Amino acid sequence: MGFLNNQIVTVDAILTSKGRELLAKNDGSFRITQFALSDDEIDYTLYNPTNPSGSAYYGQAIENMTLLEAFSNATQDMKYLLTTLPRGTAKLPIIDVGYTAITLNQGASLSITPQTLNYLGATQTYETSGYTATIADVRLMNTFTGTGINTAAAQAANSTTTLGTNVSKTVIGTTISLTATTVNILFGSLTSLSTTLTIVGRDSGARITVPLVVTQANAC
Repeated sequence: MGFLNNQIVTVDAILTSKGRELLAKNDGSFRITQFALSDDEIDYTLYNPTNPSGSAYYGQAIENMTLLEAFSNATQDMKYLLTTLPRGTAKLPIIDVGYTAITLNQGASLSITPQTLNYLGATQTYETSGYTATIADVRLMNTFTGTGINTAAAQAANSTTTLGTNVSKTVIGTTISLTATTVNILFGSLTSLSTTLTIVGRDSGARITVPLVVTQANAC
């Protein structure tokens, strides 16, 4: 969903295939129960407190920016979520997964339990709504699952399979489990394959992207 006009409230909404399915039923099953806001398209460096026209014009350049149209891939257009933090917060929340980079041998497994630092006055905490984890190329995985969150949204995400040319996958949980592929043909003449793992706190909006490499067994 996105604003098409910043002078009047004109909103463009694009439904996912599941949303269109529920809307088509026309039985009340299409109900918005959660939403998130982001400001990905805003360049705050354009805020100009030296504008000679006065304080009412400090943000003029920002207000005149072109707004993004809506598209349905939330992992691409909602990287900077708006969130409410306690008054006096001095540090923004960040995600800690215990790794700055991940390397897995073929068939090897790894479980990640993310934590959020500097959130809600705590040094570290686990978010109540859990975390979304998106792997850019799920073909490198035999399994990629999220556990620990049992909401309908989490179950829907965790049961989704990739179709056609879509090779990314997103799961929801408090623990993210990965098992590297055992398929040799994916490597071709290469000895390793690379992708990324992006984890976002569903309450804080904090995010981290970690490079992930799968190494062919006979190349070790």
